[in-house]
Amino acid sequence: FYHCFGCGAHGTALGFLMEHNGLTFIEAVNDLANRAGMVVPKGAPQSPEQRIQQAEQKVRTQNIGQVLTEAATFYKTQLKENPHAIAYLKRRGLSGEVAQKFGLGYAPFEPTLAQVFADYKDSASLIDAGLCKQRESGSRYDFFRERIMFPIKNTKGQIIGFGGRVLDKGEPKYLNSPETPLFQKGMELYGLFEARRSISQAQYAVVVEGSIDLAALAQAGLNKAVATLGTATSAAHVQKLFRFTDTIVFSFDGDSAGRKAAWRAMTNALPLATDTRTLKFLFLPAEHDPDTYVREFGQEGFSGQVQSAMTLSQFMLYGLQQAAPDGNAEARARQLHLAKPLLTALPNGALR
Repeated sequence: FYHCFGCGAHGTALGFLMEHNGLTFIEAVNDLANRAGMVVPKGAPQSPEQRIQQAEQKVRTQNIGQVLTEAATFYKTQLKENPHAIAYLKRRGLSGEVAQKFGLGYAPFEPTLAQVFADYKDSASLIDAGLCKQRESGSRYDFFRERIMFPIKNTKGQIIGFGGRVLDKGEPKYLNSPETPLFQKGMELYGLFEARRSISQAQYAVVVEGSIDLAALAQAGLNKAVATLGTATSAAHVQKLFRFTDTIVFSFDGDSAGRKAAWRAMTNALPLATDTRTLKFLFLPAEHDPDTYVREFGQEGFSGQVQSAMTLSQFMLYGLQQAAPDGNAEARARQLHLAKPLLTALPNGALR
């Protein structure tokens, strides 16, 4: 058991993992079992073949985690040795302290990961981890090249993938690791490991769209932000955040694309919007994103925007009005038609 004499929090080992790492009960049980070298039975007893497959999968996952950790060390070293990468971060207003906090690195064109991994040419783990790609000729090349590297961690602090941001112009602007047994984009939020304690203390989280936005907010002292990884905000993202706080603020660009992204986030979050939870939607002025806004107006300015953000009900009614703005009977009928599936998705309760 555990007990904190400062705040009075106490409970079992399972409760500690659930509170500290934001795990569900089942995830906490599996985590403790893994630490003890045990396998939690699932359903019918496993056949010998199934046990062998599970053991092989566990070894594969461990190997992926190991090569990701070694690659992160290589990228951090390369950042220190590449002045143009450092200059890019400085132009974006990011300090060495923030780079160190998030473990930022740089993936050069040369040298490649072959400098780190002696078995670069035939390592299955490098392919499994999404760090290398193989040409039809059989030769290999690094998946990330000439990009600022953002290590993606799970809530336990383990590196499970990377996001790479191109230095200047180029497409795609952000490149994420492909999905692996460790990493599923629709389930993970960048920066949650670093922000989870601040989120719990402040009792709200801010969701932004880019890793640079998140780092800029952290540098300004707003350590409650997380970022999606190139996907729409999913129900799994929202559920994970609700393990740490009852208030989520989505920060999107004020243009049409940003409002569409906010609407998708809202519809995905509706089944989780109970009466005790708060969802808010923040739209910055069209000429700003969180990075530029916090640099111009500071933490207090951005915090003021958070406080005045639209509530779920305000945003829903605003969106319905924009979809049928005329105000005549036909427009109101269309609004009601569009509203029905949204209201049906809400849990039973006073808000609905």
